[in-house]
Amino acid sequence: MSAGAALAADLFAYALRLGDDALVLAQRLTEWSSRAPALEEDIALSNIALDLLGQARALLTYAGETEGAGRSEDDLAYLRSEREFTNCQLVEQPNGDFAVTMARQLFFSAYQLALYRRLAASADATLAGVAAKGVKEVAYHADHAGGWVVRLGDGTAESHRRMAAAVEQMWPFTHELFEADELTGRLAGAGVGVEPSELATEWEEHVEGVLSEATLQGPPQSGESAGWRPAGGRRGVHTEHLGYLLAEMQHLHRSHPGAQW
Repeated sequence: MSAGAALAADLFAYALRLGDDALVLAQRLTEWSSRAPALEEDIALSNIALDLLGQARALLTYAGETEGAGRSEDDLAYLRSEREFTNCQLVEQPNGDFAVTMARQLFFSAYQLALYRRLAASADATLAGVAAKGVKEVAYHADHAGGWVVRLGDGTAESHRRMAAAVEQMWPFTHELFEADELTGRLAGAGVGVEPSELATEWEEHVEGVLSEATLQGPPQSGESAGWRPAGGRRGVHTEHLGYLLAEMQHLHRSHPGAQW
């Protein structure tokens, strides 16, 4: 394989990975439509989902272009199986109660913010452009989630209990965000991608600052969650929840192949 073909293959895999993260979380957040605790929050979560969907569309379109096999963003979104998705397992976790959704959103948005800040300087113009636009959106996502974590954590005894439980439930899935592999190593070395491990310090400072203000403990130091580190999403190994999410998301497209609006 030539150097150019190898880079194109890496760009395809990388754009797909980032696009899948955004697409799956967008789908999760739309499940709150008409069900959020307040009308304003219903609108806010829908807007965050739309931001993520826009990022996913740009990234999946680019993935299709670099693959060179004629697949469109719709093909990649709706015609791949569960094992072909390479999103992190965090974003596929069920919404749970509102505290769980906000813990998941805080953890992922803080990661995505650190990632996009660095990716905006990518040697690849398309990735840099997506990141430069996305960083403004994700800064709001992180701020919005952080505000709710503080509000619930430093609220009533019941809201504090639920927020603490949500942090503990979602925390194990954050470790996968910072796992490097050969793909990220090659792209980081070429000035195109970012090594996930480089994001950990910024992420920890952001998250732990929010948790401290929310009167919540940081990473669990004891109990089952302390040593449990699920992983595999980047290799297509997912929790049971992704299959159900994809079945709902892909049903209409698969039921009417080739249909156009």
